[in-house]
Amino acid sequence: MLITFCHLLDLSSLSSPVITMSANSRTWSALTIAGITVAGGVLAYAVYFDYKRRNDTEFRKKLRKEKKRVQKAAAAAKPSLNITTEELRAAIAKIRSEEIPDIGPEREAYFMQNVGIGEQLCAQGLASALPAAMSFFRALRVYPSPVELIMIYQKTVPDEIFKLIVEMTNLDAQALASGYYNFFPAKSFNVSVQDQGNKKILVAEKDFDAGDVIYTEEPVVAALDPDLQEAGTNCTHCFRLIHQADAVSSDNDPLHAVYCSAECQAKSKLQSHHCLFLPEPLLPPELDQGQSLNTEARSKGQQAFADYLKETKKTHPMLVARFAARQIATEIGKLTEQVTKQDTSSILDLPNYVEKGGPEYALGDHFERLRYVDAPVPEEETKVIQGVFSNSLPGLDQFLTDERHGIMLSKVAYNAIGVTFSGGRDNRPVFQERPEDQERTRTPYGTNRQVGSGVYIVSAYLGHSCDPSTKPAFKNGTTTLHLVATRPIKKGDELTMSYVDVTQHENETPEEARRRRRFELARGWRFKCECAKCTTEGASAPEGAVEEDLGVEKDESRLEASVERFSSGQVPEQTSASPSAPESETD
Repeated sequence: MLITFCHLLDLSSLSSPVITMSANSRTWSALTIAGITVAGGVLAYAVYFDYKRRNDTEFRKKLRKEKKRVQKAAAAAKPSLNITTEELRAAIAKIRSEEIPDIGPEREAYFMQNVGIGEQLCAQGLASALPAAMSFFRALRVYPSPVELIMIYQKTVPDEIFKLIVEMTNLDAQALASGYYNFFPAKSFNVSVQDQGNKKILVAEKDFDAGDVIYTEEPVVAALDPDLQEAGTNCTHCFRLIHQADAVSSDNDPLHAVYCSAECQAKSKLQSHHCLFLPEPLLPPELDQGQSLNTEARSKGQQAFADYLKETKKTHPMLVARFAARQIATEIGKLTEQVTKQDTSSILDLPNYVEKGGPEYALGDHFERLRYVDAPVPEEETKVIQGVFSNSLPGLDQFLTDERHGIMLSKVAYNAIGVTFSGGRDNRPVFQERPEDQERTRTPYGTNRQVGSGVYIVSAYLGHSCDPSTKPAFKNGTTTLHLVATRPIKKGDELTMSYVDVTQHENETPEEARRRRRFELARGWRFKCECAKCTTEGASAPEGAVEEDLGVEKDESRLEASVERFSSGQVPEQTSASPSAPESETD
C-alpha cells in the first residue's frame, strides 16, 4: 500500500513528528492519504481542532457521531474471532512496554515497518488477526493524525482486524485518561496525587525532615511583575537579577524584554516570546511557504498586547498568552526539528511530569486537570490576545474563544504561585483596586512581596493550610521552585503550603490575623479555611464573639466537565485514538 503524508500534524500529540513518506514501495499502493500541504495551515488547523474538541459541544457531537459510525461498521464484522478484552489489554500492555523511536526518520521507518508487517499478517488469515492488529496499533501510536488513520484502516483492513484495532484504541485511550494519576507526577518528585473527598491532594512518598527539599519544579510558564519588566532589572525568562553590563535584548520588541544570558533569550524566544512579541515569521523558510501574515499587522497586534499589559499592570494575561504560545511553539519546534534536523528539545525545555518511558501527555492534558474558580474576563483582553495569534498564522486565534479564555484565566488566577527571593521585596507598587479585584498568587509571604509568578503543574495540587507542612523557596534566585519541608513529614502525609501570609503582623491581634488571612483566602480562592489552626483559634475566641461573614460557605473550586466525569468514576466516550491525548468528551 502506498502512503503519502503531506505535513499532517495533530496538536493533541506534542511529540508527533511531521511524517513525509516517499512513493517507492508498490506494496502499499492501495492506501493514499490526501493531506494538508502547508505546514502553517496544518498548525492552525491542529490548534483549532484540539480546542474545538475540548470545548465546543457541537463539534464533539459531530466527532462522536463519526466515531459511532466507525464502531457500527466494526461491529458488523463477522463474529469469527474469540479474542477477549483481557487479551486485548495484555496486547496493549506489551506494546506500551516497547520503546518508540524519538527521531522523525526513525519513527517514519517504524511506522512503515509495522504497516508492512500488519499487511503480511493479514494475508495469513484470521489465525494472525491479533498480531496483525497489534502491528497496525503500533503504527497508530506514531502517526500524527490518529483519527484520520483509523478511517483509512476502515477502508483497507479486513473487518475482523479493524474491529480489534478499534477496541484496542478505545481501551488504550480510556486507560490513559482514567489512569492519568498512575503516571503523574513522575516518581522523581517523591510525591503522588491522591483522592481526598472530591479533591486531589499531594501526598509524600517518603519520609522527610524539616529543611529537606522534597522536589524541585520548573514553571510551565512564568511572568515578571510589570514594574520589574519595565525597569529591566530582572531576566524576563528566569527572573535572575541582571547586571546591566551583561544584559541581552532584542530589537523591535514592544515588551523590551531583557535577559541574563543568550541561553535564556533563546529559550524565551522559542517557548513563547517569538509568537507574542517578535515580528519575524513563526515558521522557518523551509516550512513557511507564504503562510506568514503581514509583518506590519503582526507588529501592531503585538504592540497592542504589550500596551495592554503596561496599562493594566497584570501578570495573569501574560501567563495565559504564554501558555497558549508555548503549546504552539512546541509544535513549531517539532516541525522545525524534522526539517532542519536540529535538536530543539533542550531549548523547548518541556518539564518532565511523567517518568521517561511513560505515556506522552500534552501540556493541555496537564493543564486541563487543574481546579479553578470563575474569574472575570475583560472583553478587551480576549480581543487583544486573539489579535496577537490571528496576525501570526491563519486560524491561530480560533481556539481562544471567550469561554476558553475565561477557563484559562481562571485556572491561572487559582493556581499561580508567587516567586519571592529572600523573603520577598518591599518596593512592589500598591494598586488602588477593590480587594476582590486584586490579582493574587499563592505565596506565604504575600503577593505584595513577589517579583513575578508562575504556573507549576505539580505544585498546583498543594492544598492550603495556615500551619503548612511545606513552603516554596527559590533558592538560586530564579523561577526554579524548591518545595521545602517545614517540619518532619512521614510517608503518606498530605503536603500543604500557605497560599497567603499567615504570620501575625505588628499591632495585630491573633483574632485580627485570623480574620485577615481567611478573608484573603475567601476572596482569592473562594473557600472558608477550616484548617486545624483556624479551627483551634476559632474555638478559643472570646465568648460571644461573632464569626465573620466571609461571603462563601463552601469550596467553590471545580474541574472542567470532562475531567469531572473521570473524577466521579464515569468514563466517557473517546473521540481521539491518540495514546498521547487521553481526552473525555461531554455533551
